[in-house]
Amino acid sequence: MEPDLVIQMYRSMLTIRLFEEKVKQLYQAGEIAGAIHLSIGQEAVAVGVCSALRLDDAVFSTHRGHGHLIAKGGHLPEMVAELMGRQTGCSRGCGGSMHMFESRVGFMGGNGIVGGGLTLALGAAFAAQYRGRDGIAVAFFGDGAAQQGTFHEALNLAALWKLPYLAVCENNQYAATTPFVAAVPTADIAPRAAGYGIPGIVVDGNDCLAVYRAATAAVERARAGDGPTLLECKTYRVEPHCGIIADKRPKEELERWGRPDRDPLEHLRRGGGLSDAVISAAWHDVEAQLETAVTFARGSPYPDPAAFLREHANI
Repeated sequence: MEPDLVIQMYRSMLTIRLFEEKVKQLYQAGEIAGAIHLSIGQEAVAVGVCSALRLDDAVFSTHRGHGHLIAKGGHLPEMVAELMGRQTGCSRGCGGSMHMFESRVGFMGGNGIVGGGLTLALGAAFAAQYRGRDGIAVAFFGDGAAQQGTFHEALNLAALWKLPYLAVCENNQYAATTPFVAAVPTADIAPRAAGYGIPGIVVDGNDCLAVYRAATAAVERARAGDGPTLLECKTYRVEPHCGIIADKRPKEELERWGRPDRDPLEHLRRGGGLSDAVISAAWHDVEAQLETAVTFARGSPYPDPAAFLREHANI
């Protein structure tokens, strides 16, 4: 693995971690309204997959999408401004946490509908194939979404037409508050891919390098015209489902998944052989970027409803 790539992966994961910790603080202080869904603990999935993509590849996210946008190259000032409902936000202050869009980096938005991105990504995959381009579409989804009909419909059509499509299941062990083991009779979701004649791969979702290698193989397969892949990343979200629902997960489980050796950042620091100087520089830089982003957002205006209505009067 190229040392520069490993460093970039660490910086990207660190940015997600510190961004969401900052978002949590702003939310608790009342500067961010509405529900927020944090992905602390799941950073390796977003970064490992998006590091295998090009800028023009399309990514479709979920309600828990801050990390996906950051990993795809999102701009922190515009993200913080969006969360604060400011006009300078990436969705002009009208989308909030679950509906961020940044087409400049191939991020086609989050989705408040569970499993909604699975079918939307089919359109981007079909468009790339139809136009003779080698771009691909990625759909992130959770283990809860794997129980939706759209999961099977999307994989069936993607396999049937050999679309350049990557379905990434972030199996964080819970669908809101429902444990994975209480909803699924098998240990894994990936083997379902066999029913559609496509590869189904299970990987440690807290190991960024392992996710990257699996995603790279799937991406190369898709670009070569060999069709889709289902990638299941086993991970765990450290935070509750969202800021307005109490966390009733077992204490022993939280402690087991919260061990330092399971932390995605620590895992990459050790596995990637990153020095203390590299780590220190990354922390200093990311913290400075976040402070700048928050200052930018606080100084930005709120959207003007009258101007919005004038601009969209003919829709």
